[in-house]
Amino acid sequence: MRPRPTHWTRAFRARRTGSRTRRLLELHLAVIVLAAFVSMTALLVSYREVQNAAGEMRAHAAPAVQGVSATQLALLRAHQEAEVSVRFGIDEVVGAGARYEAQLSAAGQGLSRLSDVQIDGERGRGVLETVTGVLTSYSGSITPGTVKYVDDELMQRQKMSEAERQLNRPGTGVVPRLDVLQEHQMHRMTRISTLGPLQVTGWSVAELGFLVLTLTTLSALWLLRRRCGRSLDPWLLPTLLVAVALAVVPLWATAATQERLDAARRQLVRIEDTARDPLVRAGDTAREPDRLADAQQYVTRASTELRGGLAARSWQSWTYYGALGAGALVLLLPAAGLSRRLNADYYWRAG
Repeated sequence: MRPRPTHWTRAFRARRTGSRTRRLLELHLAVIVLAAFVSMTALLVSYREVQNAAGEMRAHAAPAVQGVSATQLALLRAHQEAEVSVRFGIDEVVGAGARYEAQLSAAGQGLSRLSDVQIDGERGRGVLETVTGVLTSYSGSITPGTVKYVDDELMQRQKMSEAERQLNRPGTGVVPRLDVLQEHQMHRMTRISTLGPLQVTGWSVAELGFLVLTLTTLSALWLLRRRCGRSLDPWLLPTLLVAVALAVVPLWATAATQERLDAARRQLVRIEDTARDPLVRAGDTAREPDRLADAQQYVTRASTELRGGLAARSWQSWTYYGALGAGALVLLLPAAGLSRRLNADYYWRAG
């Protein structure tokens, strides 16, 4: 027959049960704090990376790709207008014509802007310096062909042919050099606008951390209810709600930003394909007189739409700071709530 428990044995069992409960509460607290710290660090870094990518795309990558395509088309259009002026005898009156001057001026302005926004580093700056020099030589060839030698067909043809080679000669011409710059920029733009393996890993760690945090908080609530007589804890319940919000809202904002980046990347690929279209570059004014002009209009229209699509959303910046504040709550609320149970009324509640 088991001995009847005395006052002292009941106290000992209560302390032993309380000791187990205390260790469980301490374990829950450690897991919650660790999971909150890891998940918040991964979330803030990953979210900031996506926002930085959107800013880089908006400020440099998209204008750089658009600028190269627009400059190439302006140069091709300028040369086309010069050829039209020679073919129809306009050069005998006004030289290469106002349209040629306007397109060449647009190309020069495009090169100036590219020096500020190009994303190919020192290599890109070197290409632009070379292109500027070759473009000066191009102007030095085409101007005599449309102004000085209007009465000398042989010299005029030679100067126009020389200008065309400086513009389109494979490897060393202005347009092929810009093609090389554009190819490098497209690779860089793709890396900027694509969610890389490190970013995917960061978001996976963040979401897994929030899952662990949520499950551990639920377990702590159950533990307080079963062993400490607390049906609802005013500290852990907000922790649960904030953790769920952190797992959903920043991820949704990132998905929205990434969707805009994907759309911008597809638009830039179409712009680049339009500028590289062989029929556009052929510049056959007899069969395709308006194709080059249509390509220019498309690039201008698409670039305007792209700038609107990449415009910064203020709420996404506030999401970062909101997540930062919510992360502080996720760390402080469970620490305060469980510490209160451990240090204030734990012993007489436990068991």
